Amino acid sequence: MSVFTPVSDAAMSDWLAGFAVGRLVSLKGIEAGVQNSNFFVTTGLGRYVLTLFESVPRADLPFYLNLMAHLARHGLPVPAPIADRSNEYLGSLSGKPAALVSRLAGSSVADPDAAQCARVGAMLAGLHLAGQSYGRKQENPRGAAWRAAAAAAVMPHLPVADAALLQEELAAQAALDALPLPTGVIHADLFRDNVLWDGEHIGGVLDFYFACHDTLLFDLAVTVNDWCANPDGGLDPARYAALVAAYHLDRPLEEAELAAWPLMLRRAALRFWLSRLEDFHLPRAGELVTVKDPAEFRAILLSRRTGVAPLPSFVGTPAIR
Repeated sequence: MSVFTPVSDAAMSDWLAGFAVGRLVSLKGIEAGVQNSNFFVTTGLGRYVLTLFESVPRADLPFYLNLMAHLARHGLPVPAPIADRSNEYLGSLSGKPAALVSRLAGSSVADPDAAQCARVGAMLAGLHLAGQSYGRKQENPRGAAWRAAAAAAVMPHLPVADAALLQEELAAQAALDALPLPTGVIHADLFRDNVLWDGEHIGGVLDFYFACHDTLLFDLAVTVNDWCANPDGGLDPARYAALVAAYHLDRPLEEAELAAWPLMLRRAALRFWLSRLEDFHLPRAGELVTVKDPAEFRAILLSRRTGVAPLPSFVGTPAIR
């Protein structure tokens, strides 16, 4: 959510004239994140978030915006897209595809506890269940083809040991592609900074612009790798057990998923190590750009390669939701 494309107050005011949300009061760029240009927008009638899409093809955007509207109708705490006076979610501003969504209450947490992880697990299961009735389908843009292309792009910039690690992991991941695992709509980026907390409850789930149709287990692995990781990359047992048990309570994991779990955790770590290597070694120009340290997910990948703690037994009640 960096700012690659600036927007003036005058341009914003003109664009808002096509909506029924009131006149512009304030506009502020959001510095966190790495993919799109985002702004807090306050009008006389409410608070919103403006997103300018920097790299996502315009033709793909209705999938994301209609998904958010679908999940919001199902009661999940996601930003609801705001339709303009022509009843369209997607418009154009400063030469980029643009959308306005509701701004949700709360703030992210850096150090979640087990109870918060349980709530995130339950919320993710609810998202997966609600997504089963979503009619549109879009494959993961960060799937196998992207992994191969990104690896080829960053490989010349890596130390010998990291290049060898990357090649080994790409080869190992081929074993997952043939497994018959449950699929559906996934968030694909459910990190701590994409969840807002309003007291002890989840006030909002943000940034659906990596959402896609893929294995549900991959989404759970992405979430566990961020919410349950210690600074050294290892998994915190209490947070790990709480998150996965709460998820399993609402969407029970199948035997094939349990067998695939250790390698899926590695795939999730590899995906974000690769994307951070891309951002670090091949950055895009931007006015306010956040580049995250690839070393964090290298450590997580190394930890998952050495072994993963057993999944919870699922006997008894997980942390209170």
